[in-house]
Amino acid sequence: MAKKFSYVQRAAVFIAAGVTFFILLFLIAYILINGIPNLKPSLFELKYTSENVSMFPAIINTLIMVAVSLGISTPLGVFTAIYLVEYAGRENPFVRVIRMTAETLSGIPSIVYGLFGMLFFVTYLKWGYSILSGSVTLSIMVLPLIMRTTEESLKSVPDMYREASFGLGAGKLRTIFRIVIPSAIPGILSGIILAMGRIIGETAALIYTAGTVAELPEGLMSSGRTLAIHMYLLSSEGFNTNEAYATAVVLLAVILIINAASTKAANRLGGKHEI
Repeated sequence: MAKKFSYVQRAAVFIAAGVTFFILLFLIAYILINGIPNLKPSLFELKYTSENVSMFPAIINTLIMVAVSLGISTPLGVFTAIYLVEYAGRENPFVRVIRMTAETLSGIPSIVYGLFGMLFFVTYLKWGYSILSGSVTLSIMVLPLIMRTTEESLKSVPDMYREASFGLGAGKLRTIFRIVIPSAIPGILSGIILAMGRIIGETAALIYTAGTVAELPEGLMSSGRTLAIHMYLLSSEGFNTNEAYATAVVLLAVILIINAASTKAANRLGGKHEI
């Protein structure tokens, strides 16, 4: 009976993996088939007009949004996780409060973050519809994700690494930054990649905070649309559906390039364990 059950489990695993792989291939193929024929030079002109519906300003805004958002959320998330794992006691009630708060924030819909960002950053702080307002809102959104993935990555590092480092005379801080973090880098970067994907694909929160202006930004206080918002607006208008498919292809390419670069960086950094 147990042997038959194991066969059923194995079959379920293979079926689930096959269905997931098929759905992924179908989505990628559908986007590429509908989008690649509609790619044209006018979509990459520096200035957006209603005739060319250029996505170039949206590409620049997306890259800036990713850089600023991760620049805020990554240090906060990583250092918070280091404190929770390496310094705070496991029975510390403060740690339980932080984890419960992070889990709660992870489940909040993005539209709620957008409303909060609009009321606090746009209206109360008078930042207006700007890249800064959108970036700070997104950094709050992805902070729990980065924190939790970093925490789990640090926990996965064997304690013998820490003990060996202490035995060689290294201090706690040196052990963390030279032994523990390099060992956990692949997991940490996985969380950052997931956060990056959420930032690139976000629309609801940014419509309320960053705005929809299709222009190259003059600074962080300028309003601007990202690729995801650009694609959403083109498809919702109904007049530029082909261009929306082309934008989806570029969006997919941007995500793949960023993921590949992050994975390569993880492989290089993960091999450094000097004391």
